[in-house]
Amino acid sequence: MGLIDIEMFATLDLVGQAPGGPDEDPVGFPFGGWQAPLLDEVAGAQVDAAYEGTDALLLGRRTYDIFAAYWPHQEGGQDNGFATLFNSVPKYVASRGKPDLSWAGSTQLGPDLADAVREIRDRHEHVKVVGSLNLVQTLLREKLFDRLDLWLHPIVLGVGKKVFDDGAVPTNVRLLAPPAASPKGTVYLRYGLAGGIPATGDMSAPDRGLGSDD
Repeated sequence: MGLIDIEMFATLDLVGQAPGGPDEDPVGFPFGGWQAPLLDEVAGAQVDAAYEGTDALLLGRRTYDIFAAYWPHQEGGQDNGFATLFNSVPKYVASRGKPDLSWAGSTQLGPDLADAVREIRDRHEHVKVVGSLNLVQTLLREKLFDRLDLWLHPIVLGVGKKVFDDGAVPTNVRLLAPPAASPKGTVYLRYGLAGGIPATGDMSAPDRGLGSDD
């Protein structure tokens, strides 16, 4: 069985909407492209390394349409590495509509998304989920992911679609590597799905010495 990895850029208030550019999701969101001023070589190298071994992409409809319009035309250019990878691996699209599947290697998933994702996991070694916030909510809700790579950027937007929205359910994760900060303040966190649900405790217990008595 392979791994399903979610790759996500987010602000400190966990907004993940439209990091790449103002045209990515322009309706009602005033901060499209918020990530661009915060890019640096360290964060770029982290992203490059995160995609090593990728053998399939799992995308929501909006992200797929953006990628399909861009990456087929980028081989040989500045983004040749990602273009070559994305153009060569299978692409799986979660959509209730009828996306244009002319991008080579593209397949639309059936209506039972959870079962379709499980089949993809059995078929591939390293499946990457990029952006696709609506799809991510389903994966979080069903716990159909193995790793979450989260780049936290040092800004607060106060508006926008969030990484953990209506898909969030009680879930344990474990930190797989020490946090790594880039020169511009972006912190890279790599988490793996862990078993069970979050436990609770009592921080005011006498043996902790954290009581509120004067």
